[in-house]
Amino acid sequence: MSTSAPADGGSNPESFKEKMKNPISALRNKLKDTKLHDVKVGLIHKKHEIGKLGNLFNPNHRHDEEHEKITDAKRTKIAESHRFESFAPERPGNNIKWYVDGRDYFWAVSIALEAAKETIYIADWWLSPELFMRRPPYYNQEWRLDQILKRRAEAGVKIFVIVYREVEAALTCNSEHTKHALQALCPEGSPGHGNIQVMRHPDHNVLENAADMTFYWAHHEKFIVIDYNLAFIGGLDLCFGRWDNHQHPLADVHPEGVSTEVWPGQDFNNNRVMDFQNVKDWKANELSKAEYGRMPWHDVAMGVVGDCVYDIAEHFVLRWNFVKRDKYKRDDRFDWLVLEGREGADEDLIGVQRPKHPVGEYIHHPLSPLSTKTLGERGTVHAQVVRSSADWSSGILTEHSIQNAYSELIRNAQHYVYIENQFFITATGEHQLPIKNTIGRAIVDAVVKAGKEGRKFRVIVLIPSIPGFAGDLRDDAATGTRAIMDYQYKSICRGEHSIFEQVRAQGVEPENHIFFFNLRSYDRLNVTAKIKKQEEESGVKYQDVQRAEAQEIMSEGIQGSRDHEGGRDKQMGLKSSLDPRDDSGDEDAEKLTDAKRKFESKADAAGTNETPASTDSVAKNAMHEQANLVDEPWEGDLEGEADNWIQEELYIHGKVLIIDDKTVVCGSSNLNDRSQLGVHDSELSIVMTDTKTIPIKTFDDYDKFLPPKGVRSGHIYDRMIPPQEIRQKLDQIKGHLVWMPLEFLKDAPMAETGLQVNSWTESIYT
Repeated sequence: MSTSAPADGGSNPESFKEKMKNPISALRNKLKDTKLHDVKVGLIHKKHEIGKLGNLFNPNHRHDEEHEKITDAKRTKIAESHRFESFAPERPGNNIKWYVDGRDYFWAVSIALEAAKETIYIADWWLSPELFMRRPPYYNQEWRLDQILKRRAEAGVKIFVIVYREVEAALTCNSEHTKHALQALCPEGSPGHGNIQVMRHPDHNVLENAADMTFYWAHHEKFIVIDYNLAFIGGLDLCFGRWDNHQHPLADVHPEGVSTEVWPGQDFNNNRVMDFQNVKDWKANELSKAEYGRMPWHDVAMGVVGDCVYDIAEHFVLRWNFVKRDKYKRDDRFDWLVLEGREGADEDLIGVQRPKHPVGEYIHHPLSPLSTKTLGERGTVHAQVVRSSADWSSGILTEHSIQNAYSELIRNAQHYVYIENQFFITATGEHQLPIKNTIGRAIVDAVVKAGKEGRKFRVIVLIPSIPGFAGDLRDDAATGTRAIMDYQYKSICRGEHSIFEQVRAQGVEPENHIFFFNLRSYDRLNVTAKIKKQEEESGVKYQDVQRAEAQEIMSEGIQGSRDHEGGRDKQMGLKSSLDPRDDSGDEDAEKLTDAKRKFESKADAAGTNETPASTDSVAKNAMHEQANLVDEPWEGDLEGEADNWIQEELYIHGKVLIIDDKTVVCGSSNLNDRSQLGVHDSELSIVMTDTKTIPIKTFDDYDKFLPPKGVRSGHIYDRMIPPQEIRQKLDQIKGHLVWMPLEFLKDAPMAETGLQVNSWTESIYT
């Protein structure tokens, strides 16, 4: 008699015996595909969700179990075997290209994104979907970031985005808009649906993450990985306010119309005058281009081809899996990423977890083997990825390899140290609390050693003259800004523990070795008499035309859906009942269009149809070997021109360290405790040493002056200066470099103790 299973599905005797031996296992398998099983799994997930509240009493909850201790030990052993105690090794043979300022960087990124075939990783502090990667926008509308990502998603590219989830009361970057605008690009039923996934972190859901709430610190990295072939890393977020060129124009008034406008809508910004307002309404701008100049933006980033791309990708995969565990563990929209080279026993190094009842798939990356990628020897740059990362940001023990790299490289410098940074807050020892990073001590050691040896040695530092926060420094609301400036001056030259005084105490004159600079730029608003006449005759302000022009350029935007605070967007970005649309936006657009037409209808009478004699920007005249400013034409009387001269600090946002023309550190890390300690903001940078040398140039210096209160920001304060003399004085300025005023506000109260600055909050500003 046959023992095979009968055709009618009758029972197998052998199988029956096995079931009798293991009745519980058999019952479990039988129930696995039933609703009862689903209910059980749901209850288990809810138990774990509620159980996370117990972590309030266990801040070490990610590192106290045996398997977690094993993982921590593995990571520590790897880091201790690497220079600077970084998670990543030194990698020879990389091909690395630098990008100074946003124009060239965003152009390169647009090319790379458009060429993506498999995957795109993006990590940003702020991401603006409506950002134009190429300018002027009128002629480059297909090169808006959201449109590029939409095309790639429709082509089958998997796009993974992680953005910092801000505290809405403190910041205006609106990551919720970022998330939903991107996810709405490919709605259900359309090509590319599900190919764009966006995570926001940290979570502010009190019920589920009360033990891991992070309000003070941010994910500050800015990097991109494309197909594991190419990466970008540096100081530039893909967001408003960052696009700029080497001339750093302040003006964006164009009498001839929209086609030559460079910064539409919210992209025209001056942080010292007004912070971004309601960035979801990206077409709007409360800052009038006819009255104010923008704040020019100086930044640096790198494009990387070679083995370091893998390390940058590994950092992203770790972050993705950590956020999956921390926030989306029970969300089947987000999968776990498994990385080639970190499989099996090593997948814990990138945060992969395999719970008993997993939610989401396990996806192997890269999608095609590493052997097909442009890794290996690709250039001449010896490089290493370093980071600031910790438990709250990546689920790991604290790593501050960026600070280690800064300190070691500076201390061993022989000829010069060049620093560009948004901030300069550091300590020379243990007597400058709350400041803890000791990069300042490395500077002191290097300068003193060179001074005593009689060796020519320079430390050149470029930082903003004033931090880029809105408000008059004299106002109470600017207490935080003054606190930052106070910490900076105490780091540099004020007090016995400052860098200058520590150097001087050892018999070396700091002024012979250490130099601090700021950057400034000037321009002229091309608000001609004809534009003013056009305003008068039409009854329409140029600011209304400005918004209408932004509406015309940016009208193809896609608005995402909304979900309740802390909840789940179950629609994955679909416009639905969660996001009722009204017609008010259309009515506003019609009003703006009508106003613009009315304004343009008066062009013939005002004479603005003709090409104006004056150029839209004269910022180029500040550059070396450019035309003399006195030769620039102006349409109208020179007295009227005086109202349109503007100047502003050129905001330094780059995070660059250069040592002896040999080694460069570039990334997202500021020179302060927030970026350097590891336990605060998360950062990613790259240390590079090239076997090739290239010549560098210096900037000419010029002095700045401050206007009295009551003068519109950035304008000429002395109205008695003859118009021709204004041109002659500005003609003497070449470049953007200015001495940093180290005596500024020396005797004024700065970081007054109060609600904004106290023992609880002071670490925010350092």
